[in-house]
Amino acid sequence: MSAQNSAGIQTLLDAEREAQKIVQKAREYRTKRVRDAKAEAQKEIEEYRKEKDEEFKKFQTEHSSGNKKAEEDAGKDAESKLADIKEAGGKAGDKIVQELLRVVMEVKPEVPDRVAAPPAA
Repeated sequence: MSAQNSAGIQTLLDAEREAQKIVQKAREYRTKRVRDAKAEAQKEIEEYRKEKDEEFKKFQTEHSSGNKKAEEDAGKDAESKLADIKEAGGKAGDKIVQELLRVVMEVKPEVPDRVAAPPAA
């Protein structure tokens, strides 16, 4: 009976070792699959990033050319308005300076209404 028990125990130990090998292989396989999945995800992320960068650059190129035209138009408009202002200043500049001098030189001090009235007692 001792030999039979010993053989049974040995069979159980062999089965346990075999099970441990299977579990170890499964762990290694799972770890490999996780690493592969991470690598694949990183690759997809890089591809997506490149695609979005290209879209952004295309969008930027399309819209920056419109901005340049708008800037040129605004610059031309500002130049024309500045020329109009200088022309108006040249025509009426002397009158404006004389009027400003007159207003500054002819001081008429006046007391405001709320200060002029004495407080009610």
